[in-house]
Amino acid sequence: SIRGSSVDLMHVLFGTVLALNNEALTLIGGIVLVTLVSLTIFWRALVAECLDPLFLRSVSRMGSPVHFIFLGLVVLNLVGGFQALGTLLSVGLMMLPAAAARFWTVRVEPMCVLAVLIGFASCAAGLLLSYHASLPSGPAIILSAGGVYFAS
Repeated sequence: SIRGSSVDLMHVLFGTVLALNNEALTLIGGIVLVTLVSLTIFWRALVAECLDPLFLRSVSRMGSPVHFIFLGLVVLNLVGGFQALGTLLSVGLMMLPAAAARFWTVRVEPMCVLAVLIGFASCAAGLLLSYHASLPSGPAIILSAGGVYFAS
């Protein structure tokens, strides 16, 4: 704090979706790769951990390691989200599509697929809304995800 910083506080809070550099895109791509590989390997255990952690611990020794894998994946995805959307909006993009998908189905697999599709659609709609209505891009993305949640 004595030296000062050239980082704008608004970029930390709300991110810079339209101004991502190659290093940030590489970081986000690496996080996507790690997340998809981890989900492929630990899918059943992660679902069991999220739905009933005591059951997983009673039938397997994987309870605690899978819990830490889940927490690690959440933290990794938050770090990737901080690059693009900032600290305030990245949690919204993680939660709103999943919460909206919950209203449409009760099975886990279709819910995950629907949440991903809602997230993609919210990003596209938010960027279009940002362009045509001259709004900031990050909040426009979260606004569109919130609209899908409200409609759900």
